[in-house]
Amino acid sequence: LHLKMPHLNLLHIIKILHILCKSPTPLTSNENVISASDESLQQGLENSLLLNISSSEEMTAAWILRVEPYMYILNEPNACLQRAPFLVLLIAAEPTKTDARDAIRKTWADESVAGGLGFIRLFFIGVNKDTQRNGSKLQHTIELESHRYHDIIQQDYRDTYNNLTLKTLMGMYWITKYCPEAKYVMKTDSDMFVNTEYLIEKLLKPEGQPKQRYFTGHLMPDLSPNRNKESKWYMPLEVIYVASLTVPRLHLEDVYVGICLAKLKIEPTPPPNELLFNHWRVPYSSCRYSNLITSHGFHSNELIQYWQHLQSTKNFVKIQFFSSSSRPPSLWKVP
Repeated sequence: LHLKMPHLNLLHIIKILHILCKSPTPLTSNENVISASDESLQQGLENSLLLNISSSEEMTAAWILRVEPYMYILNEPNACLQRAPFLVLLIAAEPTKTDARDAIRKTWADESVAGGLGFIRLFFIGVNKDTQRNGSKLQHTIELESHRYHDIIQQDYRDTYNNLTLKTLMGMYWITKYCPEAKYVMKTDSDMFVNTEYLIEKLLKPEGQPKQRYFTGHLMPDLSPNRNKESKWYMPLEVIYVASLTVPRLHLEDVYVGICLAKLKIEPTPPPNELLFNHWRVPYSSCRYSNLITSHGFHSNELIQYWQHLQSTKNFVKIQFFSSSSRPPSLWKVP
C-alpha cells in the first residue's frame, strides 16, 4: 500500500499499536527507534505501552494512551476539540521541507477545499542533527511555523527514511488519543499531489454513511520482496523469518501496515478505478488530474503551478465531459 485511508475504530488502531509493541527485534539501522534527546527513551513504545498485555482484546483505550511513546516537542492536542472532522490528513514531512509544507497549505490541504465539512491537516515530523543544535535556526523556524499555522506535530524520534514506519504509527497514535471521532483519516507524504475535492466528493461521499473497516489506496498485492541490497526497499531474509514469530517493525511502512491489517483480518478495499491512486508521477493534464486522487514526486513550485491551473480549468473540464457525450460523464475514467 502506498496510501492509507482507514476508517477503523479505536480498537483497530490500538491493536496495530499492540502489534508494534510485541515486535521481537528492533530496526537494523542504529538511527532507528532511538529518542534523539534522551537515551532512556530508546525502548520507546516497547516499554511505555503494552509489554505485559497477553491479549489485544483485553486492552482498553485508557491503558494504551496513558503514556506518550515519544515526547512531543510541538503538539496540537485541541485540533479536534470543537467538532469531529470529516477528514484528517496525516502528512509525513521532513523538518527541513518548509517550502513543501507551505505549498501543501496553499493547495490540496487548504481547509477551504472541503467547505464546511470539517477538514484538518497535520504535518508529522521528528528531529535531526540540525534541529538539535543549541540555538537551532531550523528548530526556531519550525516553531514559528507551528505558532502561525497550528498544524505541526513534532516528536523526539529521529526523522529518517527508515523511521517512516514509526512516523506513521505516531500518526495513528495521535488520532487515537486526540481525534478518535474523525470520520476518515488519510496518510500521505509531502511530495504528493492529492486531489482532495475528488477524494471527498467522489470516493468518500459525505452525504452517505461513513464506510466501516475501510482501508484503500494503491494496492500492490502479491509482489516479491526487493533482494537488491543497495536498494532502499531491500528487505533482509532474516527479518522476514522473524515475521513467523510475530510482526517485526519493518522499515517499509506500507509493507508493515499491510501485515498488521492482515493480522487484524481487515481486507483493503480496491479503489473503484485503478488509476485513482498513483505512486508514480502521472504526466499532467487538467483532464487527468481532475479524475485522479494522487500523483507522486512533486516539488513545491510544481505543486502550486499545477494546482492553480487545475482550479482555473475545473469548470471547463466538466463542460467538456458533458459536451462530448449524450450521457452523464464517467467520473472514474481518465481520458
